[in-house]
Amino acid sequence: MKEHKNSAAFFANKQCRYYPCHESDEDINCLFCYCPLYHMDCPGNYEMTEAGGKTIKNCKDCVYPHMADNYPEIIKRLKSN
Repeated sequence: MKEHKNSAAFFANKQCRYYPCHESDEDINCLFCYCPLYHMDCPGNYEMTEAGGKTIKNCKDCVYPHMADNYPEIIKRLKSN
């Protein structure tokens, strides 16, 4: 596992039955298990999908909030809204 400068920006809950929730070459950061950017235009890898007559944000292939290096940008975006 990669060392992180700010350990408060990372934790991996490897006991979770859903871990890892996404495919990744790195350990998944569980700090933002539910993405706080879901209702925003975010820099992650998402697509808009039609489901049940609605357009929804599909984040199944997105690991952006699960990478510890993205923590500062996530916090910045949350503070600006």
